[in-house]
Amino acid sequence: MVQLVILKKKLFFLFLFFLISACSSIPKNTADGCSIFSERYLWYKYAKKTERKWGTPIYIQLAIIKMESDFDWLAKPERTKIFKVIPYKRPSSSFGYSQAVKGTWKQYKIETGNKFATRTRFKDSVDFIGWYTNKTEKILKISKKDAFRQYIAYHEGWGNYKNYKNNQKIIILATKVEKQSKKYRIQLKKFEKRLNRKKFIVF
Repeated sequence: MVQLVILKKKLFFLFLFFLISACSSIPKNTADGCSIFSERYLWYKYAKKTERKWGTPIYIQLAIIKMESDFDWLAKPERTKIFKVIPYKRPSSSFGYSQAVKGTWKQYKIETGNKFATRTRFKDSVDFIGWYTNKTEKILKISKKDAFRQYIAYHEGWGNYKNYKNNQKIIILATKVEKQSKKYRIQLKKFEKRLNRKKFIVF
């Protein structure tokens, strides 16, 4: 009897492990929106909800996450190195899918009332991006469909946005985000009917 209980517990934890792994693993092809949502149908539902709630297109959400973390839920900035060898501090507190820093994430939780939000959860990450891009539109008058400028504001912050023309690095990154968003848009347009017909859940 005791052995049976132990076996059941082991099976339960094994199932839990595989479930968590399935939910959090990086999609096989992060450059293809159709492939991403075929593997993670719930992600599509979350991204669609964000689009309805904040007005931020799904292809913009995906393009930002692609650039920030490449869909790695545990992504962090690389540590700086002393003498190019000894690992030191990370340059920022960026973490998770959205690479939101602690201060901005705290502001998001307060303003939205989503006090249990975590940066490792896709659902919360896309909602954060929706919230941020919505504020960017209000503060800087940048359309939520403008991937190039929205990403600059996302990466540099609302206060530093005005200086982006002097930063060639961020211009290159924003150009990549813009190109990727266009690819996602084309891909998802072809796949949209199929996604909206799906009733089952795929993690």
